[in-house]
Amino acid sequence: MGSAPPNPASARNARAAGQDLHYRSVSELRALLDARKVSAVELLEQSVRRIEALDSRINAVVVRDFERGLATAVQADAALARGERGPLLGIPMTVKESFNVAGLPTTWGLPAGRDWRPAEDAVAAARLKAAGAVILGKTNLAIAIADWQSFNPIYGTTNNPWDITRTAGGSSGGSAAALAAGYVPLELGSDLSGSTRIPAHLCGVFAHKPTSNLVPQRGHAPLRSPALATDLTSGLGVCGPMARTAADLSLALDVLAGPDESDALAYRLTLPPARHGALKDFRVLMLDSHPLLPVASEIRAALDQLAGRLSAAGAKVARSSALLPDLAETARLHTRMVRNFVAFGRPPEFFKQHQDEVAALKPDDDSLKAWRTRAPLLNHHQWMAAEIARARLRQQWAALFREFDVVLCPPFSVVAFPHDQKPDQEQRTIDIDGETHPYLSLIVWSTVATPPGLPATVMPVGRSKAGLPIGVQIIGPLFEDRTPLVFAGLLEREFGGFVRPPELQL
Repeated sequence: MGSAPPNPASARNARAAGQDLHYRSVSELRALLDARKVSAVELLEQSVRRIEALDSRINAVVVRDFERGLATAVQADAALARGERGPLLGIPMTVKESFNVAGLPTTWGLPAGRDWRPAEDAVAAARLKAAGAVILGKTNLAIAIADWQSFNPIYGTTNNPWDITRTAGGSSGGSAAALAAGYVPLELGSDLSGSTRIPAHLCGVFAHKPTSNLVPQRGHAPLRSPALATDLTSGLGVCGPMARTAADLSLALDVLAGPDESDALAYRLTLPPARHGALKDFRVLMLDSHPLLPVASEIRAALDQLAGRLSAAGAKVARSSALLPDLAETARLHTRMVRNFVAFGRPPEFFKQHQDEVAALKPDDDSLKAWRTRAPLLNHHQWMAAEIARARLRQQWAALFREFDVVLCPPFSVVAFPHDQKPDQEQRTIDIDGETHPYLSLIVWSTVATPPGLPATVMPVGRSKAGLPIGVQIIGPLFEDRTPLVFAGLLEREFGGFVRPPELQL
């Protein structure tokens, strides 16, 4: 691909910085760009070279827009030369394939979308571009963004940069892999049942699930559908940033958050500041067990070590609270709501099959599998009852957050696991400390924050015996996104954050 003539001094600096630029944060790259020590074109070309060198093994960046990315980088350099500045001006990044980017395919991994290209950007993508981001492509995802592994018949399988025989997670698996591999410093993902949080945990990077409806979802909709200013998930699904530092998550959230265009006529967004600025001032509730699924011992050990470090730093750490909502009922609530709306538009035979399966269930069967079976048949009155249950949940969490500032828990019950692509997810299983459990039960830790709409930040805090990343999920109060983000930044500063995968120290 071609490029603008390089600035000789800038080129020398880029060469001197060498490999390290691949893992610099947005703020570090921002400083280099503003000081004209590196150019946007050079950053773009470094990202492209790294993708071309490594992605045959990882398969993260599945839609490549390098030529338009170069043109945007040239424009960014011209703007920088004029003295213009912007939060992301000249920063290369990628976005999850499920977001509309004008002229690029949006398939959600489904063959029916193979030839469709939207005419306009999703709101989130447009805001990133307006902040100066150089979007060079789109990253791989799960089929219909509905799996904790990222593979599909359009783009194939994304591998974990820590171990390519294992999953990078899903549905934003390509996003997390691109960050861990050093392709780009920033990504845009989406999250309904852990779709940013789980890949961040499995790949050792950072992700933030914002408070419900904080980031508009217009333009993040099923393929070939109109980009409407509405949320078909009733606030369960969100769009949010992924990065390698907490500071970069905060910066990106500032760019992304705020009402959609029509709503902005009536109101503006003002997020409250973080509750505290030092670890010693935080009141922390640490959870490491769930009533519906065990947590791998290595993850519990990492969280126990973190609790000890926090206590030593002066934080008040509790391991239980009577104020905590019923986690099992929360998981059931999430399951029936999510499974109900994803059944929308299915053919009559789909619902007939579920009617037959529900008839075979025992009335008192309260398992997650039973609720997955019943969910497509919920009527409107049952959906309204679920919405009332969510409102009660929010009240319970508000009471808890009068006693605590953050709740820490696992993002997932396991570390990165070997690829398992059985078409029927009900037929898959997962091994947890030598015991076999239903694969779909892995949803449980995603459901803690999602039904009440709470913000949650995931960051790396340890490694398994096999060297695989282990993350922590930091849940904060409603609309107090800055509290878990600042807490994550303090953990990062005191105990360390992202570490590049050993395989990729090229």
